[in-house]
Amino acid sequence: MSDKNDDDLDYETTGHEWDGIKEYNKPLPRWWLWTFYATIVWGIGYTIAYPAWPGIKEATPGLLGFSTRAEVAEDIAAVEAANAGIEAQLASAELSDIATNPELQGYAQNAGAAVFRTWCAQCHGSGAAGVQASGYPNLLDDDWLWGGTIEDIHTTITVGIRQPDVDEDWVRQSEMPAFGADELLSEEEIGQVVNYVMSLSGGTPQDAGQVAAGEVVYLDNCASCHGDDGGGDRFQGAPNLADAIWLYGGDYDAITETVHYSRYGVMPAWRDRLSEAEIRAVATYVHTRGGGEASE
Repeated sequence: MSDKNDDDLDYETTGHEWDGIKEYNKPLPRWWLWTFYATIVWGIGYTIAYPAWPGIKEATPGLLGFSTRAEVAEDIAAVEAANAGIEAQLASAELSDIATNPELQGYAQNAGAAVFRTWCAQCHGSGAAGVQASGYPNLLDDDWLWGGTIEDIHTTITVGIRQPDVDEDWVRQSEMPAFGADELLSEEEIGQVVNYVMSLSGGTPQDAGQVAAGEVVYLDNCASCHGDDGGGDRFQGAPNLADAIWLYGGDYDAITETVHYSRYGVMPAWRDRLSEAEIRAVATYVHTRGGGEASE
């Protein structure tokens, strides 16, 4: 407990006291106060000079007219200007010649990887392995619905898959009948053909006794698209049923659902969203992931 009187203190007290201990009313140093006041003035000036106060539609622009969006746009424009030459070269080169030009190939690989991560990874996965349960193809294997040459991949990316507003005669359009939902086949026949299809790829049918009857159903209803041997038809996007690679799953239930309800996956046409150079770059990137085929 202090034995000093209030008159003996160097500073006034606040009047707060606890257990004989009194609280000083000691002012802050002048230099600290002036620094604090300066930051207030600086803050007010900053909100006047730069965008700061939110409005109904946009923030106040500031007297200096500074814009982070404008800076980003300038940086993007600078990069585009720097790459204009090689992008023009990429857009005009023969697709099959890109791999023979190390500089062009390197640029296409890097640019294509960036395009893929931005626009394609959401469906095909960041590693391009696809998502089987959702019907997004694996781009790393050697199974291609519409062909795996760089020209085929370029066309697929350009026009997409099953785009109703694309009317050229070389678009990727196909449709499998819903054999069960449309009552084209009975449930018994669907079971038979599913067992037969499972046997084509070396799988184990759920009921081996239905395989022979399933072959008859298959030849009558499926062979016109998938081929007598189940090898598929790339011209019309009919999958190969004999390679044990399945877009929606290869077990009995998954194949039954496919036959019963059909599948109708759609891929966007990227020609109106990406430049020709970007399409060629991502086509090159996909082609070199592991399953690309040589040009014919």
